[in-house]
Amino acid sequence: MTEFRGNDQIIRYRLHSSIHSQRQNWSWMLKGIVAMRIDSHQHFWKLARGDYDWLTPDFSILYQDFLPEDLSPHLQPFRIEKTILVQAAPTIAETEFLLELYEQNEFIAGVVGWLDMESPSFESEYRRLRSHKGFVGIRPMLQDLEDDKWILRKSVLKNIELLVEDDFPIDLLIYPHHLPAIIQLLEIFPSLRAVINHLGKPRIAEQIIRPWKEQIAEIASYKNVMCKLSGMVTEAGQEIQTAEIEPYVQHVIKVFGPHSVMFGSDWPVCLLKASYQDVVELLLSTLPAHLSDSDKAAIFGENASGFYKLNL
Repeated sequence: MTEFRGNDQIIRYRLHSSIHSQRQNWSWMLKGIVAMRIDSHQHFWKLARGDYDWLTPDFSILYQDFLPEDLSPHLQPFRIEKTILVQAAPTIAETEFLLELYEQNEFIAGVVGWLDMESPSFESEYRRLRSHKGFVGIRPMLQDLEDDKWILRKSVLKNIELLVEDDFPIDLLIYPHHLPAIIQLLEIFPSLRAVINHLGKPRIAEQIIRPWKEQIAEIASYKNVMCKLSGMVTEAGQEIQTAEIEPYVQHVIKVFGPHSVMFGSDWPVCLLKASYQDVVELLLSTLPAHLSDSDKAAIFGENASGFYKLNL
């Protein structure tokens, strides 16, 4: 049993001893990474803003404000210099709030925001936000929509075409049952610059790997699509073990290649199951042994920088 403090609450969770054994080794495993290290997926929120409908007291540790000063101490031990700040509410107002945080905090490299992709005003709002140098991507919250094929609606496709024309990134927050629709989307727009969030949320706790395994491999065949090695702990079982997560991580790295995947902590959502430190160490413990220092540098920073076209 491991205990850690998240703001004013104490969280206890079970972490397998094999992961604890990595505690003394993480610096050695990362020492060859001389490039800038980037966390490609983290969130901030302020409850008083009032647009986080999904965030209720039932989420315990998450039901409080999380701001830059709360994350910064966790980045320093791993020498993570930059992060990608990802939206957590389906409002333009939240995106503008995140862009304000970008302006105030040097370690935020860019913001992946939200826009209504069905709205007739999408293009004008998109052009307006694109004028801000911190706006580096867009994320529709597909996992929260009732229509699994929402991304294929004509009005949405019309606006995605704008992203394709601009080669502008889109983050895809999905469950495995959305994968067939994403495959259809990529058949329509094979050059779409997209990144699958959280491995597509495979059913790790249940150890169900098919048809996710085949579908994610098909998606990986599109050269402009990447995948975030993030969100595994919240999909894992109660006792987090390297062995249950490793097949999913290694399959993603196999089909995408080490230069099309990127580390993301999913902080503070990860606090439901694990600390920032444990998320990093868990990923390190599941990476294929044959990866070179160059591969690790790509996973822990270079891929995110290239995908989001960061000017660092």
